[in-house]
Amino acid sequence: MKTKAPVTKNERLDVTIADLTYQGMGVAKVDDFPLFIENALPGEELTIQVTKVQSHYGFARAVTWKTESPDRVKDVDKTYRQTGIAPLQHLAYPAQLTFKQHQIAELFSKAHVEVEVAPTLGMANPTQYRNKAQVPVRKVKGQLETGFYRQHSHDLIPLTDFYIQDPAIDAAIVKVRDLLRQFEIPAYDEISDKGVLRTIMVRRGYYSHEMMIVLVSRTQKIPSQAQLVDQIHKALPEVTSIVLNVNAKKTNVIMGNVTRTLYGKPTIEDSLLGLTFAISARSFYQVNPQQTEKLYQMAIDKAGLTGEETVIDAYCGIGTISLALAKHAKQVYGVDVVPEAIEDAKVNAQKNHLSNVTFEVAKAESQMAKWQEDGIKPDVVVVDPPRKGLAESLIDSTAKMGPKKVVYVSCNPATLVRDVVRFQELGYDIDGAIQPVDQFPQTPHVESVTVLVKK
Repeated sequence: MKTKAPVTKNERLDVTIADLTYQGMGVAKVDDFPLFIENALPGEELTIQVTKVQSHYGFARAVTWKTESPDRVKDVDKTYRQTGIAPLQHLAYPAQLTFKQHQIAELFSKAHVEVEVAPTLGMANPTQYRNKAQVPVRKVKGQLETGFYRQHSHDLIPLTDFYIQDPAIDAAIVKVRDLLRQFEIPAYDEISDKGVLRTIMVRRGYYSHEMMIVLVSRTQKIPSQAQLVDQIHKALPEVTSIVLNVNAKKTNVIMGNVTRTLYGKPTIEDSLLGLTFAISARSFYQVNPQQTEKLYQMAIDKAGLTGEETVIDAYCGIGTISLALAKHAKQVYGVDVVPEAIEDAKVNAQKNHLSNVTFEVAKAESQMAKWQEDGIKPDVVVVDPPRKGLAESLIDSTAKMGPKKVVYVSCNPATLVRDVVRFQELGYDIDGAIQPVDQFPQTPHVESVTVLVKK
């Protein structure tokens, strides 16, 4: 029998917010039926209007507040919520850190896993931290604009200050936008699949201040390309690399497979934990360098290396963790599925004069199985997977290799919990507290480091 929801669309109700979801929305319950409300904080009493009703939950919007949370931040710019740039900006920063710690603890408790979660490591300045921006270029009211999409839509909201990005990057985007207007470069139109410029991507080294501008184009060449490139590097003295990326497909994927250097070199350099890294247009590099150093240092400390160990780094990217580990280990093996990332990783090993590292291009799960067959016996395995977490086969191969320790760097608590349960079934236990690190202030995302030891 289908139970009827206790609320109807457009109904107005008085509620008290009980909790925040992992996406940072307020939750109110009406007869155990959850309603999700944007911009509402735990403890607040408010009048809401129901906007959508599903069979097991609904959505509502806040109409008026009767009481406000002491953790509410006043005078926030609602644009950052509308675009999803800073969905937690209305929550005071200390409360954001507690929310992230609670999020991890809650998920483990639901899975009946006993664990201690340490307080989240935060930032002194939880804004202006991103070292990379990807902003769409569109025509709005007859003029080429850069900005961000309104959430759940493709309406571009023009923006010049992105709040969580390095201000030098924001300024560079405005300069490039003005030059695109000056040279009358047509913005991409996704409905007709016409036009030229789709996206501007900017990367800037936190320590080096080298800047890369990537122009993502629908066409093989941009009109007035030589003059445009010349003007960009004259206007922006920090620019050491200008790259054209061609994406001719009708797709939401930002970058295409063809990348050409138009000025300077194909990479920029930056340093992390005292090592130098070359970063190319399409390689993965953590976007919050200050917190990444804390995160990786934590992973290295928890690995407890003495210089005698063999270590595997699954999902090694351009070698950031691998090379940091190599300074403290006997031999490190790294694997990543992106060929350009492995090319960068090999260059980075040479740059840092580290010869005790081997990098392979492969899916982490198949390479782990191969290493296991080759009889490689790691003492420590470090994993830093994407949001979807670890493949079951990778967990199985790891357990068969029998490392004393697995250091799990996670960007998604839900898949972390699932994977930890799997490791426990195969004879591993959590050692010490889980350490959350706030890599993405003003958003609900949380990274963490968990250590698993062989029973």
